[in-house]
Amino acid sequence: MTQRILLLLLLAILSGGCTLFRPINQEGNIDNADNGETITLSRQPGVYGVINDTTGLQREIGAAQDTISLQRQIDDVTQETVSKPGEVLIFNSDSLLCEADTAAVAVEEISVVPAVYTFALTGDIMPGTSFPDNRYLPPGDDPWPLISEVAPFISEAFIAAGNLEGPLTDKGELAKKCRDTTSCYAFRIPERYGSMLTDAGFDILSLANNHIGDFGLEGRNRTAWLLDSLGIASAGLETSPFTIVQKDSLTIGFAAFSPNKGTPYINDYKYMQELVRFLDDTCDIVMVSFHGGAEGREYENVTGAKEYFYGEDRGNVVEFARLAVDSGADIVFGHGPHVTRAMEVYKERFIAYSLGNFLTYRRFNLSGPNGIAPLVQVSVDPDGKYRSAVIIPLYQDSQGHVRVDPHRRVIGRLRDLIAMDFPDSDITVSDEGFVELKTAEQ
Repeated sequence: MTQRILLLLLLAILSGGCTLFRPINQEGNIDNADNGETITLSRQPGVYGVINDTTGLQREIGAAQDTISLQRQIDDVTQETVSKPGEVLIFNSDSLLCEADTAAVAVEEISVVPAVYTFALTGDIMPGTSFPDNRYLPPGDDPWPLISEVAPFISEAFIAAGNLEGPLTDKGELAKKCRDTTSCYAFRIPERYGSMLTDAGFDILSLANNHIGDFGLEGRNRTAWLLDSLGIASAGLETSPFTIVQKDSLTIGFAAFSPNKGTPYINDYKYMQELVRFLDDTCDIVMVSFHGGAEGREYENVTGAKEYFYGEDRGNVVEFARLAVDSGADIVFGHGPHVTRAMEVYKERFIAYSLGNFLTYRRFNLSGPNGIAPLVQVSVDPDGKYRSAVIIPLYQDSQGHVRVDPHRRVIGRLRDLIAMDFPDSDITVSDEGFVELKTAEQ
């Protein structure tokens, strides 16, 4: 919500003197600027800007600004300068801020637009499994090269979240029923790989999926404990259906659901709505993750109906996601189909129906649409209202490395899927991956 603050400044106008706007930089210092020099506006949430008048007083004008409009009324003439996020303004104090013959008293009205918080969202993460043996681990037993190219897109976000597709554990007995354990699709991610998730910048991980229980209750509990010890929050188990993260001055609630045993059930709408409402009452921003929908290249489209896969009820993901928003969720993102699905903005809240395979080493089919995926950076205001998003187009190469796709294939595919599944969508996706709300003319 825009804050409007009226400051009455008594200007002791001296020769060439003037009131200057000086934002605090990222290190907390005041950037000095003389006539014609540049000042970069701070984008750091929680950082305060100040007005310095000629007496040296510093006056707080607002917190967590991302865009600032400065209006000065001088001799009944209003002058305005507006910054865009990250933009550099040139202040010429003789012409812009004051004139030598200005009256001794000026009124300054400063409008501060609240900060925009960016959330990085990914799909499935499985960087290697020690089951059934070590042949499914990356070279040198080192998962970092698999993610290193795209890690900056994760770490630069205010909050980064994804889906951990399997237990992070060296313990537990195989719980999944397999006819042949040498070829069974059960995952056990080595505990030592947890540092990769921390180094990449993940803050929250969903555990609600069909592989988190591959090594039973011990494997699930060990995963949650280990992530917590690494400073990564998690949710999506029956024993821990949600988590609350405090970062800077913002409180983020996160809940996760799936159709699988040991996780909050995706088809129990009553429970989901109660949990989301609780988080909405408790937190500033609420995130909901779900593992739902049928799997594979034949299931790229969102149907708006119940989906089944091998007889399992995988939920009606559109109904689920929109009910979550109706109950107070601000960001909803899905995974599970192993392909990318459409996204939408519903009631000013962002929904991604499947973010596909982000990092899935060796044990996954990565041909065609299965091998491309978006990393989405979603920006919202402090109330969770959608502001913008950008799609980072990715693919996994033949060695399992996650790469930025120079052909941007997933961007084009997303445009097609949105047009097919949500023909009345309120969003457009540019060739560069910017997801913007349509204007009235569009």
